[in-house]
Amino acid sequence: MPHIAAIPAALTLAASTLLTSANIDTTADVPLPSAVFRATHNSYSGNLGGARDSIAHQLDHGIRFIELDIHDNGYATSRDYAVGHDSPGNQVDHAGNPASNLLRDWLGVIDTWSAQHPAAAPIVVALDVKDDLTDNTSYAAGNLAALNQQLTSVFGARLYRAEEYPASPPTVDELRGRVLAVISGDGGTRSAYRRDLGHNPAVAINGRGQVVEVHDSGSGDLWYWTGVYGADGRVTWLRHGRYDSGVTPAVALNDNGDLVEVHQSQSATTLWYRVGRLGADGEITWSASRKYDDGVLPTIRFTDPSGTRLREIHRSQGSSQNWEWAGVLDAGAMSVAWGGNARTSDARHDKATSVSGTSRVRVWTGADGPTPAQTLRVDTDRRTGDRVRYPQIAFGEFQQGDGAELQEGALFHAAPAGQSSFITAALRAGKLARGWGFDSAGDATDPPATYPATDRPYDGWYRDLLTRAGAVE
Repeated sequence: MPHIAAIPAALTLAASTLLTSANIDTTADVPLPSAVFRATHNSYSGNLGGARDSIAHQLDHGIRFIELDIHDNGYATSRDYAVGHDSPGNQVDHAGNPASNLLRDWLGVIDTWSAQHPAAAPIVVALDVKDDLTDNTSYAAGNLAALNQQLTSVFGARLYRAEEYPASPPTVDELRGRVLAVISGDGGTRSAYRRDLGHNPAVAINGRGQVVEVHDSGSGDLWYWTGVYGADGRVTWLRHGRYDSGVTPAVALNDNGDLVEVHQSQSATTLWYRVGRLGADGEITWSASRKYDDGVLPTIRFTDPSGTRLREIHRSQGSSQNWEWAGVLDAGAMSVAWGGNARTSDARHDKATSVSGTSRVRVWTGADGPTPAQTLRVDTDRRTGDRVRYPQIAFGEFQQGDGAELQEGALFHAAPAGQSSFITAALRAGKLARGWGFDSAGDATDPPATYPATDRPYDGWYRDLLTRAGAVE
């Protein structure tokens, strides 16, 4: 990596000097962490509070790191996130940029430019999440599954997924024409993207490889994950959401995608069930919740190949006696006809494990390195200890002051530009380091930050500094 000394802030070049391929390294056959790129801070602000111009202009002039602050206000109406600093539209310069504040429109500008410049160095799009997305309780409400979907639908094959990043870093040249997304901002959102927490997990898999997991939050909410069991034995999780209140849930799933969930109420020893229908996209359509008995710790299984007959076993609320119910699913009416309630000496079903043919899935909770003890984990017949979490489409950013959980495995590190010790420590550890608010030559570090993010990328001091650092286009 090139080393540079700090350049006096008084250093200026003619304002008309342009970035050209003549003074930029365009043969970057070097590992990505060894390169330096031009970057802007609050890129959407254009010439408000700085001199950036439009997103397309920034890309035309060698900027390869774009930051977009996003909010979830109004997602239920617009089905999109909104760009803005303190609120949607705040400090957004629409001159030369999209007329709307919708994230999809802004990402579309970057995608169009990237498609037209396939030889350009990889573009990083940092999404600085200004709102807590963990309280978005479904895909329709704009949770992180929706954010993943937006990234993949806009950028398609150009998107370089975090889960693709190899043990040995790729070179810049290998990544030309690609776009990397980074989740920055709200710490709870960044943590929730990397893992989920829960209590009393249960799982079901059917003959089509569809998987449904349910668990309680430990504080009265019931949540689900849906996924697919792949050829490599890995479960790819598709959708996540809150569906009810209660504790100790269990679930059964047939090959038609019909499911029956049972749980205990949080504040009483009553038992309730819901019927659901699992769609190809992983979304579940739920029936209303209905009481069927009193008791605790319910479990449930389909007992016939057609997936209509059910056997539920739970424990008495007043003793160690187990009780069973027989049930028949009416998928059309999304209800169960219960009958045949009786004591049983049989153990309750193993709700944490489900088998279909040779495929086996087991869910459990346990720390994974620095994650909490209630981290949701999944084993299959071919894999052990994976986290139940969103597909790692975007990279998670580790920021100065974050804990070990967000630091673990994080490729992108970031801090205010003046925090030179944090930035240089990240660089020497082989990470990609961003310094935001990089607004004077005195902020330069040795080695130089991967992404010195400035509000004034065309000032002489910045252009000269990045040229000296061998910035890559």
